[in-house]
Amino acid sequence: MKLSVVLATFNEEQNIDRCLKAVFKWADEIVVVDGRSTDKTIAIARKFKARIIVTDNPPMFHINKQKAIDAAKGDWVLQLDADEVVTPELKKEIDFTMNSDPDENGFWIPRKNYFLGKFLTKGGAYPDYTLRLYRRTKGRLPCRSVHEQAVVEGKIGYLKNPILHYADPTFGRYIERFNRYTDLAAHNVTGGLLTNLLWKPLFDPLQGFLLIYFRHLGFLDGFPGFIWALFSALNFPIAYFKSIDIKEGRVT
Repeated sequence: MKLSVVLATFNEEQNIDRCLKAVFKWADEIVVVDGRSTDKTIAIARKFKARIIVTDNPPMFHINKQKAIDAAKGDWVLQLDADEVVTPELKKEIDFTMNSDPDENGFWIPRKNYFLGKFLTKGGAYPDYTLRLYRRTKGRLPCRSVHEQAVVEGKIGYLKNPILHYADPTFGRYIERFNRYTDLAAHNVTGGLLTNLLWKPLFDPLQGFLLIYFRHLGFLDGFPGFIWALFSALNFPIAYFKSIDIKEGRVT
């Protein structure tokens, strides 16, 4: 069984070396769809013999992820983000799984999120299952939502070993990503439906924080766990108020 590792990138020079180094000489091919990066992303990807496709960089970046999937030639696809790393244990598990010709057409993989200096283990941040491994002809991304998972035909299983996700090493990086995601989410908020639910942006954050920080034991992750719970709870109201800006024409 052949494996294609696929990525969509834009200005990922700080991350992509670590990501591709972990899969180089293990994956049968690496496919990178790049949205015209202005840094060294493409040059770094070339070091790892990646097949590079340069295209536009749409706000809905899942479009380019799907282009990478479409360009893959392997029997199986492992879709990664540039800030993710495949561990040796996960590589062994994927090899064993593919070569056993499983009944499943796809697999959920747990993900450890690195946040402000540590990997979070509580507050709903782990295992953070994500559907990234699937037979090439059986999986696709709908490209409708910023947090969507792949759609896979047939049976789906679970792997045990995690992907390491180095998305937020600093608070500044987290705020930058938080702002980008809430911008995208704002376009998916149905403003008319929520106009009469003014209580929702006010009370949802409190309920969300209490759920993440206390019920899901986020406090056990220390200060990073507190910040994670706080901003996770603020995700919806910020997207909601940004959607009002869009609706009233202050931004597009």
